This record gives sequence, C-alpha cells and structure tokens, in this order.
Amino acid sequence: MTLLIKKVNRISAGDNIIYLVSNLKDLNRTKFNEREQNYIRKQHKKNEKDLLSINRLDQWIFVHIVSKKHSQHKNLEELRKTGSTLCGWLNNHKAESATLIDFTGKREHVLAFVEGMGLSSYQFLNYKKDKKKDKFSFSELKISAHAVRKEEVKDLNIIIDAVNKCRDMVNEPVSTLNAEKLAATVKEMGAACGARVEVMGRKKIESLKMGGLLAVNKGSFDPPTFTVMEWKPIEPINEKPYVLVGKGVVYDTGGLNIKTGNYMENMKRDMAGAATMASVLYAIAMTRLNVHVIALLPATDNRLDGNAYASGDIITMHSGLTVEVINTDAEGRMILADALSYAQKYNPELVIDAATLTGAAARAIGKYGIVAMEADAEKPMMKLKEAGNAVYERIAEFPFWEEYAELIKSNVADIKNLGGAEAGMITAGKFLEKFTDYPFIHLDIAGPAFFDKKDGYQPEGGTGIGVRLLYAFFQEIAE
Repeated sequence: MTLLIKKVNRISAGDNIIYLVSNLKDLNRTKFNEREQNYIRKQHKKNEKDLLSINRLDQWIFVHIVSKKHSQHKNLEELRKTGSTLCGWLNNHKAESATLIDFTGKREHVLAFVEGMGLSSYQFLNYKKDKKKDKFSFSELKISAHAVRKEEVKDLNIIIDAVNKCRDMVNEPVSTLNAEKLAATVKEMGAACGARVEVMGRKKIESLKMGGLLAVNKGSFDPPTFTVMEWKPIEPINEKPYVLVGKGVVYDTGGLNIKTGNYMENMKRDMAGAATMASVLYAIAMTRLNVHVIALLPATDNRLDGNAYASGDIITMHSGLTVEVINTDAEGRMILADALSYAQKYNPELVIDAATLTGAAARAIGKYGIVAMEADAEKPMMKLKEAGNAVYERIAEFPFWEEYAELIKSNVADIKNLGGAEAGMITAGKFLEKFTDYPFIHLDIAGPAFFDKKDGYQPEGGTGIGVRLLYAFFQEIAE
C-alpha cells in the first residue's frame, strides 16, 4: 500500500495534526493552550526532544521543530527520518489519517518530511494469508502548506510509487518473477506511463549475438529476455538519448562456481539494477519530464544444469570481443556487457548502468552509499553526486585508472571476466568499460539495494535505491 498524499485548503475537524515549525515561537500561531505550550517548551529544552506529542483523547497533536544543526542535505535527511518515525507511531496507534500544517515556509522541509512518511508506508504483503490484519492503518496524509504546490505533491506521489514498484520487483521470488515475468512487469509499467516497451526473446537475442547473456542463461530452463523501454517526448531537451542499463539476474546461484553457506539466501535481489532503471523511466514518463531516456534490461537467472557455462569457456560477446570465463559467479558483468555494447547504436549522450555487481563494493562502504566510477563523464558525475546528496542516496566515487585494466587481461581471449582479489569493484567496472565508446557512469548498488532489517524509511528487503537519485538527476537536466 502507498500512502495517499494530497494538498488541502481546509483542515478536517478532529483529524490528527502535525505541526512543522522552525522554532518554538511558531507555537504562538497554533491552537495550543498555554499549558500545552509550556509542556512542549519544557520537553524540548530539558529532554532535547524535537518531535513531541499531545494526546487530546479524540485526536493526537504532534510538533516537530526542524533542526538546523547540520548541513542542508543532512537536515533534510533528518526530516525524512523523523517523518518515518512518526509514520510508524501512527500505524502502531491505528491512526488512519493526519494533516500536516507547515509554519516553516520552506518547501524543501515539508517535502522531505512527507517523503519520509510516504517511503515508510511501504509493505510487501503479496504472500501474507491475512493481509487485512497486517496492513498498515495510516493511509492518508493531508498537507496544508503555502510553500508547496499541488504539482509537487503529485510528483512526490509518483516518485514514491516508482520506488515501491522497484521494491516489489526486488522482493518477488524467482518462482514468480523469472526473466519473462520481469519483462512482462516492465511492459505493464510502460502501458501505465506511456513509455514504449519492446521485449526480445531468445531467438532475437541469438540473432543479435549477445554471447554473454546467452552464456549465463545456458544452465536455465527459463529463456532470457532483453527489454527496451523508451520515453521520448515530442521535443526533448537532449538531441542524443540518455541510456540506462540495469542488471536483471533474477536469481544468482553462482552457477558452477556455486555460492556457499548463506550467500545464496537473498539472491532474488540480483535484478535490483533492472528494477531500478525500469522504475526510474516509469517516474520520468509519469511526470512527463522533457528528456529522452532509454532503459536496456538484460535478464536471466544463473542456475545450474548439465549445459551451464563453465570456467575456462571463451565467450564471443555482442561487440565481438572474446571473454575468458574465470568464474561463473561473475555473471552480471557478462549480461551487462552485451547491453552496453548494444547501447552504442543510439549514439548516446551518456550511459549509466546500475547493478548489484560485487561484494567488494558492499565491503568497501557497506549499505551507506553507492560505489561509482566514470569514463569521460566527469561533469555528469558531479551532477549525479549533487543529486545523491540532495536525496541522500550518496555516491562514493572510486578511481578508474587505466592500470586496473591490466588485471583483466587474458592470455587466451581479449579479456577475462574476473580480476584478482583486490579492487574487485573497480576491475568489474573496467570490464564493463571495454564495451563502451561513449561517456559512461557505472553504479554498483550491491550494498544498499537490499536490507536485512528496516532502517529509517528503508524497509526490510528491497529498498528501491537509485530511483530517487536518478530521477533527481534527470529532473535537473529537464529543468
């Protein structure tokens, strides 16, 4: 369920009220009596509380005093987290609705707080027997804020919906979301938002000579898919399209280099890159951003069968380059490489890929950000970092020096699909770069794409990381 957020001019009698204030002086503009105001001031000063509540029996009243302790980006993130905390409280107390009244006059404060509430309202209940029992009660948030326009609230609803669509796809097991079902889901999204979607099956993939995608699929009973999703306005701001490429490994066993222990436990998440890119394009199309964007989504599982590809195999890729397979668990880069090579046909302005690609990225910075590299895309990377700070999906840029390419040289093929034990996230990026001839940004989302437990407004399971980041990036371009 997605929380319904709407702007209102009138406040419903008896509704729960949330006051967003810059300082305690704003309380004089509210309907608190003197005793309540004294209580709020005392709690704020003595106990250093920024979020306070008053129970009037027939309604709850909340006051949040916006912090100014940190940088702008950090303060906005604190607002999202506070919104998430309040959303959880309202659900625990079986509240159904609330009205937010703004006294800060800051649109960015209101939108961040509301975004936190909206993102925390997500639930994945597809396989719960008693959905009604488990479903959150809090379903409607009304906003009374002069600084915020109706169009901004409408767009925020769309962005939250896009994030939740991404989360849903990541949370679905492979038994219900194989490569064909992933493609069908993207086609449904395209129909809903007005984007063009083409799904290519095995025969078309074979005719395109996508050797990497076909090799990874050899051990599977289910066929691979290659999906093209496109949003092209009548007069887009960009002459050459932006291309998004997402890794769609719907389940990763590691292949013949099978994952051991519990490393296979949540490998349904290995298609988070494809889910992210499809959801970004969905949000762009739904909000009608005036930018031409294409998403390329190669998809398959990486399972074991007698004909599964093996270490030592030499694969001829879509580009014509040959790849020596060192490890079958380095499969994501194999399917991405074919898509990146295919992207050359569009003569793109910029290509960005997203993938849960390496454990090295997760080990390097944990769940707190996205590992990134760029080739001939310094300015776009700077803009992407700014967007990441604004939505707090932060980017840690790693070096992309040419020396790292030495680590993927092969004695029997053009390159090999695995470097050494060191700098695994960079050598994976270098492998992908070999299939590009355009400005390129690589995003490794292995750390933050899936959480083992809830953290703030990010739920347990798929997080939808990257959707808000890339939407903010393209929104800036479109404007």
